[in-house]
Amino acid sequence: MVRRRIGILTGGGDVPGLNAVIKSVTYRSSENDIEVVGLRRGWEALTHLNLEDPTSRSHHIIPLDRENTRTIDRRGGTVLHSSRTNPSKMQKLPDHLVGKDFPVALGTKGGIATKTWDLTDQVLANLSGLGIEHLIAIGGDDTLSYAAKLNDLGVKIIAIPKTMDNDVRNTEYCIGFSTAITRASDAIQRQRTTVSSHERIGIFRVFGRNAGFTALYTAYATSIRCVIPEYKVNLDKLIQLLLEEKRANPSNYALVVLSEGAEWEGYKLQEYGEPDAYGHRKKASVAESLADEIKRRIGEETMISDLTYDLRSGDPDFIDKLVALTFGNMAYDAILEGKTGLMSALIEGCYDLVPIPDAELGPRKLDVASMYNTERYRPSYANKRGLPMFLNRAS
Repeated sequence: MVRRRIGILTGGGDVPGLNAVIKSVTYRSSENDIEVVGLRRGWEALTHLNLEDPTSRSHHIIPLDRENTRTIDRRGGTVLHSSRTNPSKMQKLPDHLVGKDFPVALGTKGGIATKTWDLTDQVLANLSGLGIEHLIAIGGDDTLSYAAKLNDLGVKIIAIPKTMDNDVRNTEYCIGFSTAITRASDAIQRQRTTVSSHERIGIFRVFGRNAGFTALYTAYATSIRCVIPEYKVNLDKLIQLLLEEKRANPSNYALVVLSEGAEWEGYKLQEYGEPDAYGHRKKASVAESLADEIKRRIGEETMISDLTYDLRSGDPDFIDKLVALTFGNMAYDAILEGKTGLMSALIEGCYDLVPIPDAELGPRKLDVASMYNTERYRPSYANKRGLPMFLNRAS
């Protein structure tokens, strides 16, 4: 009798807590005599895998069991590795697929004609060839957008949201968010001593391409000002608020945290480099731009600290480990019940299964009216009674 087999992958940026999901699924599966196949490097495993090549199989596939996952939850990152592969828009075919017929999309980039291949048929073939009956996809908006596509094509799939931006729709919480805020808060508290010693304005940059959750919650926890993508502040007013705060502080310093995607009136964030598989380009540092403006307008010295990648490094905190383990167990329960097209989530502070978000809606945004003080450019602290633990509702 052939054993039942499920697959699991992690896509996009790593966050603490991913290994806890992988372990929980593997351990639960061993109790039901179900095989778990780890798909390495996200969706790349299913686009680049050559089932007839043993070297390719070992590079892209790893059988998971209690022995090789026993201690993985004790550290951050993902033992399955990750990538930003988008099977629907491959810019280059794997060597063993060159010359084969796949749907092609034509476009232009920088005045140069470009084309991409849709390798979804190859993904489906590899899932079938591996005997994977159910797939768990762990990721943010980009990874889960392709998961939704596979579900529409009949693949049985359960999603788990992870991103320190906390901007996946249909859930109040994504794995990695709590650890990111903990890391950012700790870093800012440590760096207060240096910023105050030199009597400067400290400017901190954190992740948040489209949503300001990471910046706002960091500001909430550290009682400083923040600038978020959802609201363009007036630069003169922001600088004046920082200057007033600096002068009122006995140690003569002030702090502000910016989302990487934050802008102010009259300022357009610059991007550079080649777009990734989902069309995202790297963003120039808004912290550097703000520092230049402060120096030019009022002559004040600043200190800039880019906290971005440090926030996703290291071990998960208690919240992220708790949520990761629970999301993993919920996903596994859903598989046992034969469900598909669902995502582990927190709704009104309670664990639940919800539909995989519609990719066309884009990332979830902060509710500026209830969460951001547009007069003081800082979090709103009033009227929290009755809100879920993480102070926001899924949208």
